[in-house]
Formats: sequence, structure tokens, C-alpha cells
Amino acid sequence: MQRPTPPSPLLSLPGAVPAEGRDEGVAAHYGDLFREQRALADGKGLVDLSHHGVITVSGDDRLSWLHLLLTQHVSALPVGQATEALILSANGHIEHALYLVDDGETVWAHVEPGTKEDLLAYLESMKFFYRVEVADRTDDFAVVHLPAGSIAEVPQGVVVRETAHGREVFLPRADLESFAAAHGPAAGILAYEALRIEEHRPRLGFETDHRTIPHELGWIGSAVHLQKGCYRGQETVARVQNLGKPPRRLVFLHLDGSEVHLPGHGTPLRLASDGADGRQLGFITTSARHHELGPIALAIVKRNVPVDAKLLAGDTAAAQETVVEP
Repeated sequence: MQRPTPPSPLLSLPGAVPAEGRDEGVAAHYGDLFREQRALADGKGLVDLSHHGVITVSGDDRLSWLHLLLTQHVSALPVGQATEALILSANGHIEHALYLVDDGETVWAHVEPGTKEDLLAYLESMKFFYRVEVADRTDDFAVVHLPAGSIAEVPQGVVVRETAHGREVFLPRADLESFAAAHGPAAGILAYEALRIEEHRPRLGFETDHRTIPHELGWIGSAVHLQKGCYRGQETVARVQNLGKPPRRLVFLHLDGSEVHLPGHGTPLRLASDGADGRQLGFITTSARHHELGPIALAIVKRNVPVDAKLLAGDTAAAQETVVEP
């Protein structure tokens, strides 16, 4: 049974409204969604991701061992270089996503809420004779996102993943409140999600279901290395890569701004010309209100949906932009 992460102390900040669903435990927003988005876009503030699981892998064999299990090439991962990787099923379906960095002695990773226990169980089952130690560090460390352009100073000795989208800080959980007070304002998860959608970045459990393969989401390259050795599910990755025909693809949607409600996760997508009774061609994965673009969403559609087709998300008109080529 998954042990829940304690609610964040930042939920006590003025205006904090708790998030629901998978992001329960942190703030959805702090009273002004668009102000929070604009601050992040300007490189200011931070996002509380303390509901994410934190795991570490230490030991002399940590990189060579992870290299055998992950879709990413990590056997010679440079110290301090951020990467991301997947764990696939035997049929090539995505089971886990890990966001990694090695500090020279230990690999640090954060993972989506609710996935940590299954991941730890799998990693423990694969240790065999390798010199590795896998640990759950969630009780001791919290992940904080600093947006790209942030000038916030991270305490010496704290592990950081630096990416094009910003820095992810593995902060001692006891320091979360003081760090937020020094480097705020805090932005809620809804602001973070709106910018993630704008950047076309998939998220496990949102853009994935039980049959998602990496090609459908554009994770080839960023999370899947095509020139490395064997790992579970590699046969599917190679076959689809060689044929060039993933069954579905990720798209970005501009939604009709006159609608009051956003279409939620799982809302069916149909051709606008067919109306609400038409054949389902896909579904909404994540939607948000963006401070500049208005209502936007990510969605999964069948490969053969024309890239210029006008769509309906439930009753909401949607215009698509290609993320993954058909």
C-alpha cells in the first residue's frame, strides 16, 4: 500500500488552496493563478513539488546497474548532468518515469506522486549481486522547482537538477518553509502545469495510460536513448522506431475561450465536422488556463487524425498543433 507523503507546510501560506487528485498534498494556487504563472515565466518564485517521491541509488555499481534497467544511457552519466529515463514493461509500455542527477557518489531521482512504492519494489527485486543501495528519501527531502532565469541561491551541498526548464532542488524537508520565505513568492501546481502544457512536456499518469509507448509522447531522445544496450521493452521501442508508426500521438490544443469549464482528463476528442456523436479519435490528458494563451490542453489522438483537423473536446472547439509527427 502506498504511504502518503505528509501535506506540505507551504499549505499554511496565505491564500493557499489545496490541490486535489494526484497532486494532493501541495497547493493548487495561492490566490492568483495568472500572477503566479507570470512570475514563473519571468524567472521568479518557486513551485512546491514536495509531494513527489525522492529515491537515491548509491554504491560503486549504481550507474552501470541503472543502465541495464532504464531507457536512458546512464553508464557514464557526468556528475551534475540532469537526465530523465523510463522503465518499460516487457511489451514496451511506460511504467515509471525518473528525473535523475548523479552527485558523484549517489544518483538522486524524483518520481511522480503515488509511484514510489512500486518503483522501489521493482528496483529492490533487480539488485542481485550488484553493489547498490536503494533508499526512499522522501521523508527527509522535498523537491522544489525554481524556474529558468531564477537567481535564487541554493544552499551549499544541496543536490540540484538543472534543465532548460529550470532547477529542481532536492532540499532538506525541514528547510522547506525557510527556503520558500527567502525565495518566494510560491506558485501553485496549476501555474506549473499551465507552463508544462505550453512547453509540450508529457507527465506520467496524465499523458500516459496502461498502453502508452515512448514514441507517442515524444520521449525518444529526452528519455529514451536509441543506441544503448538491452533493457526491458527495448524490442518494442526498436520495432516502432524502425517502422516509424506509433499508433497514437501527442498534440497541443488551443481550446475555445468562451467556455466556462475546461474539459477534464479523459474528455473524448472527435472531428468537429462529425459533431458530438462522431467517432472518438482521442482524449484530453491535461488542460489549463494560461495567462497569455487562454485555455490550452495536451491530448492523445490516433495517428491517422489529420494534423490540420478541427476537433471537439466534449462540446469545446479545439485547434491542434503537432507535437509528435504522425
